[in-house]
Amino acid sequence: MTMSEAARETSCDWTVTGMDCGSCATKIKDAVTRLPGVSGVEVGIMSERLRLTLDEGQTGRDKIEKTVRALGYEIAPRAAGAKKDFVLPGTQSVPEQSDMYEDHDHSAQAPAGHDHSGHDHGSKAASTKRDDSGHGSPGHVHDDPADRGKRWYQTAKGKLVIFTALLLGAAWVIEYLAPEIGKWAFVAACLIGVAPVAQRAFAALRMGQPFTIESLMTIAAVGALFINAAEEAALVVFLFAVGEVLEGVAAGKARDGIRALANLVPKTAQLVTGDSTREVPAASLSVGQTVLVRPGDRIPADGEIVDGTSGVDESPVTGESVPKTRGPGDAVFAGAINTEAALRVKVTKGPEDNTIARIIRLVEEAEEARAPTERFIDRFSRWYMPAIVAVAALVIVVPPLVFGQPWDTWVYRGLALLLIGCPCALVISVPASIASAMSTGARRGLLMKGGAVIEAAAKVDVVTFDKTGTLTHGRPQVTDLVPFGTTTEAELLAVAAGVETGSSHPLAIAILNKAKDAGVSALPSQDAKALMGKGVVATVGGAAAYVSSPRYAMEHGGLDGLGLRQATIFEEDGKTAVAVFREKAPLGLIAMRDEPRADAKDAVRQLTAMGVTAVILTGDNPRTAAAIAGGLGLKFEADMLPEDKLAYIREIGSKGGVMMIGDGINDAPALKQASVGVAMGSGTDVALETADAAILRDRVTDIPATIRLSRAAMANIRQNVTIALGLKAVFLVTSVFGLTGLWIAILADTGATVLVTLNALRLLRFNPEREG
Repeated sequence: MTMSEAARETSCDWTVTGMDCGSCATKIKDAVTRLPGVSGVEVGIMSERLRLTLDEGQTGRDKIEKTVRALGYEIAPRAAGAKKDFVLPGTQSVPEQSDMYEDHDHSAQAPAGHDHSGHDHGSKAASTKRDDSGHGSPGHVHDDPADRGKRWYQTAKGKLVIFTALLLGAAWVIEYLAPEIGKWAFVAACLIGVAPVAQRAFAALRMGQPFTIESLMTIAAVGALFINAAEEAALVVFLFAVGEVLEGVAAGKARDGIRALANLVPKTAQLVTGDSTREVPAASLSVGQTVLVRPGDRIPADGEIVDGTSGVDESPVTGESVPKTRGPGDAVFAGAINTEAALRVKVTKGPEDNTIARIIRLVEEAEEARAPTERFIDRFSRWYMPAIVAVAALVIVVPPLVFGQPWDTWVYRGLALLLIGCPCALVISVPASIASAMSTGARRGLLMKGGAVIEAAAKVDVVTFDKTGTLTHGRPQVTDLVPFGTTTEAELLAVAAGVETGSSHPLAIAILNKAKDAGVSALPSQDAKALMGKGVVATVGGAAAYVSSPRYAMEHGGLDGLGLRQATIFEEDGKTAVAVFREKAPLGLIAMRDEPRADAKDAVRQLTAMGVTAVILTGDNPRTAAAIAGGLGLKFEADMLPEDKLAYIREIGSKGGVMMIGDGINDAPALKQASVGVAMGSGTDVALETADAAILRDRVTDIPATIRLSRAAMANIRQNVTIALGLKAVFLVTSVFGLTGLWIAILADTGATVLVTLNALRLLRFNPEREG
């Protein structure tokens, strides 16, 4: 491709309504892929999305839209502004949050140590390429957007069912009143009812798709007329229409979870302008504006409270049922409910980037990371329908020609087999379950990037945790000050705070907060520099000063044997000790403690009960790590640098599924290497982008809940595949032996599709937090 050709290519995005099953998506993809200048076609059933790369010099957007509409779907350009990032609004990007000064880079003061490089998450996600398979859907009477919210009988599909029912009823009345012409009444009912189906079958045939349910339906109906089964042919046409209605209703319900998320954000907002407020559309809000949120109102945008204190119910966003008190400076989510007092909120995220919008995009785009099971089914369905057609042809011709059997009998049985040849139920079985599981997870703050992630999470047997900010709160507090010699506590704090000034590392913040609370001013400093994960050095008061791990201080004359023994005592108590010193002049020790999250122990218990091994991977020393791990009842690996964590996960990952939980930049490589990388919602932007999943509520018990939800989704998928293939197999045999006829065969197709979709919808009621 030349540079000029590449320059002409643009990424295009449409909303396509009316897709009832996975084969509908396949048919659209096949049709537009045939057009010149089209590449990278992605079609999402549940998200109703068509995305592709287009060379408009060869094919215009209007041609794409015309092609899709010709197949019986509605299409419209998708709203702009959708981004593919995975950063959760309301989170703050903080420098590296390692576990101790053994891995303490102070990235804020040493930006060169950061790795902000992007990554291609798709390298681990499943390929988005879909094999062309299944049936095309021009014969489906697809949803019109105007039909949404209507009763089934008010929709286009419903009206078609009523019309075909009237035709069938009229034929039965005519047969009763005038038996001699009753046959022709059924012939008329069949031909009138099948005419639009035949028309769409021909349209699919012109696009190179001969094996569609419409073409099989047309052949079966017309063939039944030729063997004098007019009444049954008319009944089959009616049942086909009923099945279409049921498929549409089921598919619509599967999408309701995503639509409900969009409705969480209010349509209007009270914009503050000077001393007054005015009502404006919430979609028009921009970053920097201030809105008034009255008690009982939903917050219209992600923002930061600038005035007022109130309880904020975040359950619509995170699933957390208990309202939390929020005040000035606190971040709030769009869609959360203000429960007590009026708040003034400064908008920090545009409408297209708020929490709800990002979750919706995540659920929609997750269809691209397709589960291995789904890819296998697509390959299977590619040859399934042609194989059934071949078997039907053999059933029709072999018995009469070879064994002298009556043609009418075996043509009838062959036509019944044709109607079993559509893999609708099989193709929709996986995406329907995945969409339902993701919707359930999103309502509870459990976000996963698609079917591939869900399938991998279901197979996890080892969970590895970063410590700081994951199993602990990530907010250590100073517990002990031990000055050496003539140094006072105030002098110790002043030097340490000077070295740490400007850093956002949790340990640095603990020291700075302690100095502030003690009324100690940090000494002026400059030239701060990280010490290879061991601490930091800066010029303080005209001379170098260090805040580092006890081991580094011991090696450089900043700590003697007595001081090292004191540091060891702190570490055995589960505290983190740092040494403060100047060149060959120890100043003292500062001990800090970061308490485990309240639910960490229960999370480990749940994982153990599920047969999952939990391990801490920490840069802390073995004594501190043992103190934390012992209290939580899990294993640990200490003194680990980022590359050590990566190597450990690579090693255990070769033996089975491993999930890594982290929140710091130093966790990004390990998150990417793991079978499933999970970022805590309060973690850094890089960790959230790298991860396969995120825990929005920062609850450790959400880790077993995520695994539980994934396992339930995979069990649901296995049930769906069994239903789809089982029904097909049963009716294939019964049709060959003449035990079931045409109308049962059509139920085997549409009925199975409805059954697997309804089964997938059960996941919407699944509670992943419930054990057992």
